[in-house]
Amino acid sequence: MPTPIPSPDLVIAAPEALDSATRGFWAETWVRFKRRRLALLALAYVCFLAIVAIFAPAIAGTKPVVCKYKGHLYFPALGYLNSKWENPVFYTDRFRRIYPENLKAKDPESWAIWPLVYQDPYRRVREGEWPDQPGNPTGVEGVPSQYNRLGTDQSGKDVFAQMVHGTRIAMLVGFVSMGISAVIGIGIGATAGYFGGWIDTLLSRVIELVMCIPALVLILALIAILEKTTIWHLMVILGATGWTGIARLTRAEFLKLKHIDYVLAARALGVGRFRIMFRHVLRNALAPIVVPITFGIASAIITESALSFLGFGADPPNPSWGTLLNAGRTTIEQTWWLVLFPGLAIFFTVLAYNLIGEGLQEATDPRLREAGK
Repeated sequence: MPTPIPSPDLVIAAPEALDSATRGFWAETWVRFKRRRLALLALAYVCFLAIVAIFAPAIAGTKPVVCKYKGHLYFPALGYLNSKWENPVFYTDRFRRIYPENLKAKDPESWAIWPLVYQDPYRRVREGEWPDQPGNPTGVEGVPSQYNRLGTDQSGKDVFAQMVHGTRIAMLVGFVSMGISAVIGIGIGATAGYFGGWIDTLLSRVIELVMCIPALVLILALIAILEKTTIWHLMVILGATGWTGIARLTRAEFLKLKHIDYVLAARALGVGRFRIMFRHVLRNALAPIVVPITFGIASAIITESALSFLGFGADPPNPSWGTLLNAGRTTIEQTWWLVLFPGLAIFFTVLAYNLIGEGLQEATDPRLREAGK
């Protein structure tokens, strides 16, 4: 009897099926995510924003990235990240934030490496401050030019520098606020779903109570309590008000997974409740929870921009995109660049996070996996 010849389709499909079976869940999710070109492009855009946020002092600023002054190396540009990181020698020597002329005047042997663009997000660059560069124009004369690529605001501060440094705020607001929301939401949802009973009833009512209050009204009420609002206060407020969706989804996943065989086996072996919750159940419930966190980052960014636009954001000289929008709303016909460029940045950033969330949702959907998509 002749030996049956295997089908060519089966021979070709076997290695792919074997690779899919040997890959872990997250590795398989990444493979499926890469097939969504828009989602992958959005991820690359967010990574680009992260690089801009990290290296913002080296991209636009008037403080040297590194300089040698009186025999010592200093990094004044770190003062943009934290004012305490700028060495006090520049205050005692009365630099008055003007480094180019003071470095040479006070130490002829000094040298410095400067940012790519000599513009400051917090003040106007004056004439003669940098060789062959005029002072920044103010008001309606601050149209985009070769020295001010995206124009200037009413006080003469460069829009490009403000947007570069505002990227750090946009990224921090999204990740920090949703990090707080994730901790609160996962904690409450996991507790409610795993323990059930009166604990589930009580926590579910708390979730419903917070959901009944309009988020923007609650945020404005919390801001009104604070005498001076900083960007960190805003992150905490956004995080403390945006956790309900994550909590409900986590609760539903825990209700479903707590009766799975491996959870029952862990209980029979005497494993503690919290170890079961956060080591066994949460690891398997994390995939659908990541998706709303991604969408929440986009929501936090647009909420912060809206608050800054309405004048309820962090106090000046906070260089956020929403603050720029607020600066240009009264003179939108004359200073159109103050609305156009920050508006495009907010739009593309929110769109990118939404595309990433949609890509993750499709990559982790078990129905799409079974369909072979």
